[in-house]
Amino acid sequence: MTLCAGKDEEERGAAASLSPDKTVFSCFSSCKSQCFCTYSTRLSVFKRVYSRTFLLDIGRNKLFKLNSADAEELNDLGLLRRPTQSPTPTPAPRPQWKHLKRRERKQKRGKRGGIRARLATSPHKLAIPSIFLANVRSLDNKLDYIRLLRSSQRNVKDCCVFVFTETWLSDSVPNRAIQLNQLTCYRADRVVVAGGKTRSGGLCVYINDAWCRDAVAVCKYCSPVLDFMVIKCRPFYLPREYTAILLCAVYIPPSSNGNNRSEALNELYQHISEQQTAHPDAFLIVAGYFNHADLKSVFPKIQQHIDFPTQGNNTLDFVYTTQRGAYKAFPLPHLGASDHITVMLMPAYRPLVKVTKPVRKQIQVWPEGSSEALQDCFDTTDSSMFKQAATYNNTTDLQEYTETVTAYINKCTEDVTVTKTITVRANQKPWMTGEVYRLLKARNVAFRAGDEASLKTARANLSRGIREAKTHRDTRSLWRGIQTITDYKPPPQTCDSTISLLNELNTFFTRFEVQNSTTAHKTPPPPGDQVMTLSPDSVRRSLSRINARKAPGPDNIPGRVLRDCAVELTDVFTDIFNISLNQAVIPTCFKATTIIPVPKNSSPSCFNDYHPVALTPILMKCFERLVMQHIKTVLPPSLDPFQFAYWPNRSTDDAISTALHSALTHLDKKDSYVRMLFIDFSSAFNTIIPQQLTQKLVQLGLNTSLCNWLLDFLTGRPQVVRVGGNTSSTIILNTGAPQGCVLSPLLFALLTHNCTPSHSSNLFIKFADDTTVVGLISKRDETDYRSEVSRLAAWCRDNNLSLNVEKTKEIIVDFRRAHTQHAPLTINGVSVERVSSTKFLGVHITEDLSWMNNTTALAKKSQQRLYFLRKLRRARAPAPIMYTFYRGTIESILTSCITVWFGACNASCQKTLQRIVRAAERIIGVPLPSLQDIYSTRLTKKALCIAADPSHPMQSFFSLLPSGRRLRSLQARTSRLKDSFSHQAVRKLNSLLALPPLPSSAPRTS
Repeated sequence: MTLCAGKDEEERGAAASLSPDKTVFSCFSSCKSQCFCTYSTRLSVFKRVYSRTFLLDIGRNKLFKLNSADAEELNDLGLLRRPTQSPTPTPAPRPQWKHLKRRERKQKRGKRGGIRARLATSPHKLAIPSIFLANVRSLDNKLDYIRLLRSSQRNVKDCCVFVFTETWLSDSVPNRAIQLNQLTCYRADRVVVAGGKTRSGGLCVYINDAWCRDAVAVCKYCSPVLDFMVIKCRPFYLPREYTAILLCAVYIPPSSNGNNRSEALNELYQHISEQQTAHPDAFLIVAGYFNHADLKSVFPKIQQHIDFPTQGNNTLDFVYTTQRGAYKAFPLPHLGASDHITVMLMPAYRPLVKVTKPVRKQIQVWPEGSSEALQDCFDTTDSSMFKQAATYNNTTDLQEYTETVTAYINKCTEDVTVTKTITVRANQKPWMTGEVYRLLKARNVAFRAGDEASLKTARANLSRGIREAKTHRDTRSLWRGIQTITDYKPPPQTCDSTISLLNELNTFFTRFEVQNSTTAHKTPPPPGDQVMTLSPDSVRRSLSRINARKAPGPDNIPGRVLRDCAVELTDVFTDIFNISLNQAVIPTCFKATTIIPVPKNSSPSCFNDYHPVALTPILMKCFERLVMQHIKTVLPPSLDPFQFAYWPNRSTDDAISTALHSALTHLDKKDSYVRMLFIDFSSAFNTIIPQQLTQKLVQLGLNTSLCNWLLDFLTGRPQVVRVGGNTSSTIILNTGAPQGCVLSPLLFALLTHNCTPSHSSNLFIKFADDTTVVGLISKRDETDYRSEVSRLAAWCRDNNLSLNVEKTKEIIVDFRRAHTQHAPLTINGVSVERVSSTKFLGVHITEDLSWMNNTTALAKKSQQRLYFLRKLRRARAPAPIMYTFYRGTIESILTSCITVWFGACNASCQKTLQRIVRAAERIIGVPLPSLQDIYSTRLTKKALCIAADPSHPMQSFFSLLPSGRRLRSLQARTSRLKDSFSHQAVRKLNSLLALPPLPSSAPRTS
């Protein structure tokens, strides 16, 4: 045992010099070889003590592996512990979440939304630049602060444009002294000679090189009242709808007063307009210190984006753009000791291609010669066979006759036309015609082939093709293209096309049907009742005047077919129309109406937020127009003269002038004031009860057969709601008049002809369904006025007209010095809202009868149209085309009802509008008539028309003196009345060298 022990000592010493894993293995082998030793002896061999951590490390390292026999023997000796088998944990049930496909998620996993996230993801690939605006008050002293911000804040470092006002720089400061890393500096220092100041003022703009390296200062201006600089940028990335970025930095000194600010804004307007004319597709940004000057006074359509104070409690630093919601502003701390906070503007504008999805639609293409083929087809067709097939027992079934003819026309039209599917994108250029696409494809083929000579030729051909497409002399195509790229007439928004929603909308649009409990019965015509008959010439003229671009109705007959084939289709439709008048029956296919719901706002929340646009057959419109002409000829002259719609020599000008003249004449008296109530009806046309209407038409002198025809026209009308390819179920209507029909406005005017005032101190001014009650109140006695309103509400209930009291407004014109509290007016127990300004037949009326609000609204709308005029000049349109566009879209707005308000405008309002005319004159390049000349011409023409019309309500004001060479002057105590239309018109006619001869119907005073 001693020998064995000595040998063991040697082996243990050798094992100790080995690594831990080999040590254990060698000791175990030694014990295994001494099989004659007892169990206790074997245990005494291992006198070396190993710590628990040491053994655990050996197990974790797994530096060696025991074979199965050795492991089993160690287990038997108790030297190797068997691992405990822990129970296998039962996995928790997986939550049953709805797994959306990636394309169905609005926001992808791991992608944060919002302006800040988009800016951080691609700070220099933005549709419009991010802006850092600050009033630094000495830029030289703030450079360290700016560098610190750029080094510590990523959003400032990645900002695209830095605009600094009040830089206080001079020519003695070189550019390198104010240079910032990776930024290009553009500066406009205060000029001592021009500006008159040596220190304050000055502008500096830094452009980030990572965003744009193609920038140039196109305009600099310095005066005692204004500093500005315009920079044109062509960044690396720009949406297709814009060709450049026009950045205008502005500084208006604090010393400027009201007159100086007005002068500064006019100067700024002139220079910015010139740049917009040169670059009509550029995105305009105007940023800087404005000192209480409002740029919207000269650019009404421009949008301001800073909505928090920038100096104390005042907002003096502004950023304007031409897009609403283009930026979101965030305040930052002051730079040094500057008294203005810093503003960071992050772009929120999204390009059109991302906002609006491409639309695929089917169009009908008319190949060359298709119209001639249709004419030959209809000319060789014996239309009498359709009538013979629908005649039974000498009675023609008008429904079958009409349906057969319209189906035959549709079949022939389908045979000669081709249907194509096209894709329309929001930013698609109008000059991208089929020929341009072909040249573009040829250039791409040459590029991929690597042929330099062919590529050079293809590029030249493409450039030439684009120039020819832009200068194409097709005015209709040019106008359609401008509508497309400028969004002049944006397409209406569409709503959801689910069948359930369409059915609910159709039920909502026909909700007035339940109010009609009267059964419509036709009256047998008396003997000798003369039936209206149409001549073939009148039908042919009506068909030939159809607008071919009008959308077809439910019968799907295009207007082009009816216009081009008017001669060939005259006989068959004349026969159908006369049979309809004789039988007092209208074919159901002619009365069908398809409603296209158009949302009134971007997010409609109820059915009332949808506007129903009715599509009716074009043939029926022609038929109605012929019947309407006949009705007007048989109406008696004793109709209400204060209904100014649908009668010759009447317009909205006459309605407004009549109301204002009555009000101003009454206000010229002492202790008087005027209350004007602007009535609003809820779906006035849809509440007409046909039986009540025909009874009033009989009283007006219309014969029984025509009244029966009108009764059939208003009853049994099928209506559906359609969106895209989905159509609602059909509802038959027996109440109301469809708003898309020609006869509906006239029928409503005849329904309300007996709605007249019962007191002489009140006046009802009616223009179709727009009704205004003018109450002339003296000595605070409103009894007649209030009783008149109550009687009007009762008349509306009797005639099934619903007054919308919530939208009904009232204006009180009271110029008395002793102001009194006026009691509110109530209708059906609901108080009418009193307002200080409202819109009356397109003109803004205020309680002080001034025209400032109206002038602002006209200037705002006209300024927007100047952009489209610049687009025409950019497209190299000839001056006559631009002049026509100006007269139709800008001058028509500026001169809307000009005879009513221009003579009473102050000089400031007239200059504001005339400024727009001068801007258009510079764009077109030809002289334009001034507003004063247009007003004088129209005033004279309108006055002569009224003086020659005995039925006009204002004709009595144009009475001749006994000499017959002058008109009797009208008396007026105040300038308000002297400047009104009637007084201006009389003075204008008397100022003529020779008064034009008036008709004998004009009254003469002996």
